[in-house]
Amino acid sequence: MLDVASLQIATSRRRREVVTRYCLLAAALASVLVSALIVWSLVSEAWTFIVGVAWEHTWGESGWFPRRGLYDIPTIIVPTAIVTLIAMLVAGPLGLGAAVYLSEYANRRVRSWLKPVLEILAGIPSVVLGFFALTWIAPNLVARVGKTTFLALGIAVLIAYAVIAARMIRIKFHQYKANEDSALIGLVASVAVLVVVFLLGALWTLNVWADFAPARAGSIAAAGIGVGILTIPLVASVSEDAMAAVPNSLREASAGLGARKMATATKVVLPAAISGIVAAFIVATSRAIGETMVVFLAGGAADASQFTDSPFDGGLTMTAAMASLASGTDSVVGEGLTFQSLYFVGLLLFVITLGLNVVAARFVARVRQAY
Repeated sequence: MLDVASLQIATSRRRREVVTRYCLLAAALASVLVSALIVWSLVSEAWTFIVGVAWEHTWGESGWFPRRGLYDIPTIIVPTAIVTLIAMLVAGPLGLGAAVYLSEYANRRVRSWLKPVLEILAGIPSVVLGFFALTWIAPNLVARVGKTTFLALGIAVLIAYAVIAARMIRIKFHQYKANEDSALIGLVASVAVLVVVFLLGALWTLNVWADFAPARAGSIAAAGIGVGILTIPLVASVSEDAMAAVPNSLREASAGLGARKMATATKVVLPAAISGIVAAFIVATSRAIGETMVVFLAGGAADASQFTDSPFDGGLTMTAAMASLASGTDSVVGEGLTFQSLYFVGLLLFVITLGLNVVAARFVARVRQAY
């Protein structure tokens, strides 16, 4: 016969649960403490650089030469942006295409071997891809790109951007006319930003085309392609998971209305999974910004570099600047703030990636649809 005493939890079991709970709490607090200590170490040393450097000499100087006290920040930011852009131009279409195929077209047998292949690609060490980019991509792809080929690729990218921008402007205009977004200043600002980005891209393409001289050694373009190959599995895996979460009822309804598989994939599944796909691209962008070994080996620069905005020249990204300056020595030697400049660059990377993740989280929360 059951009574109150028989339903009570045994004292030993209650003690084990309490111990387990506190152990898990300690593990969680330890991870928070480690993160806080990392941030504190970055901020404390970076603050020394921030208050000690002459900021008028961090913009427009000859380049990034920290051992001589020259800290031109655009010298490391611009190559980082170019590497990230090239990487996403490689990983975006290939990764998203692979995700669409795996989710919508591949049968179970093909999927059973193709997805592990992508996962194996993700498991290749970045130092191997960096060596591959330096010894094969740089001499066989980048060095053989002709002036006309580069101009054609640039025009194709600009046309694709113009089509996407025109569609975004049209959507914004219809929302404004329907009073869904009644602020005229928002519409004007969106159009202005899209046009300015297009013009800057066109000017940069023409400038690089005019000074075109592909290097046979490492270059920013070779590093960008290598980082793009490295991030393809990330885009494919996260995007495929997002599309797999779309209910089959939406696909069946689209097929019932007479839509073909391509129309279902592009007009039903992709819009329904847009939050996860955008999250995949943001995570891949953060991964590309933070990659070290590929850009360190294939970037074509040592621990110092002059400013360049051409992808066919050797350049120094933020991560490569940190790795190359600190490698091979027990301590970073040079001008007084050389050591602190490493922490400043690390803090800058942390802020950029944190900002990208915050933007991704806000966007996903805004457009996410629960099924």
